[in-house]
Amino acid sequence: MRSISIFGATGSVGMSTLDLIRRDPDAYRVVALTANSDVDGLARLARDMRAQVAVIGDSAKYGALKAALAGSGVEAAAGEVALVDAARTGADWTMAAIVGCAGLRPTMAALEAGGTVALANKESLVSAGALMMAMANRTQSTLLPVDSEHNAIFQCLAGGSLDDVARITLTASGGPFRTRSRAEMQDITPAQAVAHPNWSMGAKISVDSATMMNKGLELIEAAHLFPVGLDRIEILVHPQSVIHSMVEYRDRSTLAQLGSPDMRIPIAHALAWPQRMATPCQPLDLARIGRLDFEAPDPIRFPALRLARAAAEAGGVAPAILNAANEVAVAAFLSGRIGFIDIAMIVEDVLNRYSAPTPAAIDDVLAADAQARILAGNVMERMIA
Repeated sequence: MRSISIFGATGSVGMSTLDLIRRDPDAYRVVALTANSDVDGLARLARDMRAQVAVIGDSAKYGALKAALAGSGVEAAAGEVALVDAARTGADWTMAAIVGCAGLRPTMAALEAGGTVALANKESLVSAGALMMAMANRTQSTLLPVDSEHNAIFQCLAGGSLDDVARITLTASGGPFRTRSRAEMQDITPAQAVAHPNWSMGAKISVDSATMMNKGLELIEAAHLFPVGLDRIEILVHPQSVIHSMVEYRDRSTLAQLGSPDMRIPIAHALAWPQRMATPCQPLDLARIGRLDFEAPDPIRFPALRLARAAAEAGGVAPAILNAANEVAVAAFLSGRIGFIDIAMIVEDVLNRYSAPTPAAIDDVLAADAQARILAGNVMERMIA
């Protein structure tokens, strides 16, 4: 049996992972499950999966979690230190799916412990990519990308060499507002922004998809995972979300990975790697789909793409600043405090106002992250006033 830990178990990626594990329960042993604040959901999953430990990120909810797990044999824990401790237990396979920079320390701890880390938390790699890749190399951990685009690239590179890559193309659905003018985006509501046309995702990631910041973050992530140079990584809008990414080699052969828009497909690839496993996902019916469309992204209507590429080119702490400001702005939008187009404006303002030395350790990244959040809050308050 492979030992499994899932960080972010109650989110969409965590639930999809557990769905696959339940289909072959004799093959897996669940070590740790974590959630940010959903005590009832975490306790239910921990009991169902017979986890060794359940960790709630909000330390104030420790008592509630302990009570919910009473008599189950599952250990209850809470807070950031407990998350890191759980990541260090040395599970054979760890799903890193905590949303946002909050997943950085646990993901680094899992890499430090060795084993295989399936990465669905793109913000960690965006904020501390160089440090994370260095840790993976030092401990000989296996880092498997779970984002559909990066998993597609990983599959297209099987048997190939980065030295032979001419171009990597990240595909993007374009989100729910792909055809809207910038003026039409003025009055977009949070409910409209989280209604993704193809994928079922959490609120924050759905908003990032709507602004196309998600694709900008994925650009930075790809640059760390597949270091061919930023000039060889491009973004192409593909509304059907059938081709998840492409790799073009120097002989001009282009390999594409196709599949239904279901996160269980890339998760299953990472869970079974280097083998394959059956999934309950819908088979791809190209005859029914009938057509595959492509278009260049518009950086005027979606300035997040420009900001992310600029942060990637600047390197150092700039991607961490970009991510932190975006997290603050998206949370403000979801709570109704700012408008949709204000998100990118706040991020750009913070990037222009703040810089810091290249981080030498995780604490440096988190310090820059904290300062960027303060500045983003200040910018937002002035905007509201």
